[in-house]
Amino acid sequence: MIEEMRMRDLGVISEATLPIGPGFTAITGETGAGKTMVVTGLGLLLGARADSGAVRAGADSAVVAGVWVVPEVGSVADRVAEAGGEVEAIGDGRAELYVSRTLTAEGRSRASVGGRSAPAGVLADLADELVVVHGQSDQLRLRSAAAQRDALDRFAGEPVAYALAEYRRVYDAFLAAEAELAELTTRRDERQAEAAQLREAIAVIEGIAPEPGEDAELAAKSERLSNAEELRVAASTAREALSSEEDAADVSGLIADARRALERATDPVLTALTEQLAEIGYRAVDIAAQLSGYLADLDESGPHELEAVEERRALLAGLIRQHGSLENALALLQTGSARLMELDDDGDRVERLTARIESLRAELDSAAELLTARRTEAAVRLGAAVTEELHALAMPDATLTVEVSAGTASHSGRDDVALLLAPHPGASPRSVAKGASGGELSRVMLAIEVVIAGTDPVPTFVFDEVDAGIGGAAAIEVGRRLATLARTSQVIAVTHLAQVAAFANNHLSVVKSNDGSVTASSVRQLTGEEREAEMARLLSGLADSDAALTHARELLSLAEPRG
Repeated sequence: MIEEMRMRDLGVISEATLPIGPGFTAITGETGAGKTMVVTGLGLLLGARADSGAVRAGADSAVVAGVWVVPEVGSVADRVAEAGGEVEAIGDGRAELYVSRTLTAEGRSRASVGGRSAPAGVLADLADELVVVHGQSDQLRLRSAAAQRDALDRFAGEPVAYALAEYRRVYDAFLAAEAELAELTTRRDERQAEAAQLREAIAVIEGIAPEPGEDAELAAKSERLSNAEELRVAASTAREALSSEEDAADVSGLIADARRALERATDPVLTALTEQLAEIGYRAVDIAAQLSGYLADLDESGPHELEAVEERRALLAGLIRQHGSLENALALLQTGSARLMELDDDGDRVERLTARIESLRAELDSAAELLTARRTEAAVRLGAAVTEELHALAMPDATLTVEVSAGTASHSGRDDVALLLAPHPGASPRSVAKGASGGELSRVMLAIEVVIAGTDPVPTFVFDEVDAGIGGAAAIEVGRRLATLARTSQVIAVTHLAQVAAFANNHLSVVKSNDGSVTASSVRQLTGEEREAEMARLLSGLADSDAALTHARELLSLAEPRG
């Protein structure tokens, strides 16, 4: 439930704090005092679309903040944690959740959930768990077929929820299979062309049979073969310098002479140098041997080998031009074969998909029939229960029938659901979408919520002038039903009728100051004589009329046993 709401610079409201709490809270006030801004502010806290026109004239921004009492553990706390916020434990498994929304005059909007900035979408997610808001626009929404079907499904509870979930599972699978088949058939020529191109490309790569890194290796080999004579002179000169096969002095001989000279000395320092010269001599001999091997390889290579290398490089260059790199060509061998198998399997896939679609069609028919059967059974019970409520709401001769008929298949089933109202005996039932007046629609909506609350409870209900178009005894029964609803849920109602406000256990009054603004002190929690005076004003327009005060006290006395 919402415990408290604070507003600043929202519409005509300069600043206001509303203590709400459990039970039934009625909000009253003169026309234009800002009662409806309470619902607007609550809507902003619940993720409603921000409208810069709601910012008070002359202000830079509007701010709405609220404190909710929520379960310490559960889906609400989990969603807050996902957004990076926290709930604050207050005992008995409950916690407080702080939320706020700031709207600038330029149209920008910021939200905060549990102490952390969050997208407005997080507020909307929480709203699904916390509140049902009913304004006159929602009464109009009840005229839609989708809203009437949703009302039936909420009332039906788990049996329809399970059948609907199963239907949607099969429906989604059926649509996916149909989409896949459509793609296969409409893109058949394109896929066949892709397969032909892929088959040809793979054949070329397999014919050349490249090895990883082969292009770099061949480039180095081509460079060596192209400069063979220059390389031969360099290697031969170096080898002769290190170890000459003629009598000329070479490095190995000079090192050997130096080593022998030092070996005759007995100084430890020279002995160490003798060991280093020996190591250098071994390295010189080893390098000379490697140069001899290098020269032998050069001597074996001829112009024919260079020609073969260049031909091979030309083949690899063709692959690289086509695929971007040798690695890409080799990767195509790995992935292309699997893709080719998939494309070549199109014919069999069409057959398999066709068979699967037929199987899913039969499964979908069965799921749709089960959903229809459960909705039909629930429709009888909903109609009877709402009819009984309407009788209590000063429509003693009205009958509401919930009709389930065959409709177009959709994600919500194959059923059309219509609420049919016969306001008096002998009248033909007509859809509330066409035949119900504003006052009748208000009472139908309230009756439905009272009935549904027994199977699908909602933590908080907000009603914005649910009593529009009614008065007298009907208004008293609306107030009584709101009080009944408040036994299991928090109820907040903006009303202009004393007959409704009388049943509230928490009465807030919004009053304009002399300059037309609404300040914190102008939202007052009424009790005793102040409440009686406000009730009298609602009844007659005069807060100090003796007759109106007497009537107000009678109403409060009437409501007290049920409040």
